[in-house]
Amino acid sequence: METLLNLEPLLRVYWFIAIIASLIFIVQTILTFTGSDATDGIEADFDGDFDGSDAPFQLFSFRNLINFLLGFSWSGISLYKSIEGKALLIFVSVVIGALFVYIFFLVISQLLKLSEDNSFSISKTINKSADVYLTIPAQRSGKGKVLVSVHGSLHELDAITDGEKIPSGAMCKVVAIENDQLLIVEKL
Repeated sequence: METLLNLEPLLRVYWFIAIIASLIFIVQTILTFTGSDATDGIEADFDGDFDGSDAPFQLFSFRNLINFLLGFSWSGISLYKSIEGKALLIFVSVVIGALFVYIFFLVISQLLKLSEDNSFSISKTINKSADVYLTIPAQRSGKGKVLVSVHGSLHELDAITDGEKIPSGAMCKVVAIENDQLLIVEKL
């Protein structure tokens, strides 16, 4: 501790910020990997959603503050002897801190791409083309079956038509859904 107190004032500030931010970062990382981060109802993030969109990234959050302080302080310590002008050193440290936040944003956005929701919803079949599997009787006089692809997965669903009979092997288009389970199709 005495070594820190004997440093030049700016370098001492960088070290104090680096130590505190690093300790908080380590705790955040441990909590993240153990699944304990923000699952207890305590949310330390400020909702920075200014444009009304459902963005997964919040600019003003405690985690981003720690990321900024890590980049700011450790770059200040690393470049302290290399950059003579203290104002330039602070400016470079701020830029590197902002770069840390931006890199964190890029990593999170790439990770969120891995969490795609591929659960089936019948509403996703509207305007899709389908293969008739079992003949669909004319004028809603009975049900047939169609094979329709949604998100690369083939689904066999009941179908009816308002038009003429559609034979097996024909192509049709889904135009509506009835009772959340029955497709209304028309011949292509």
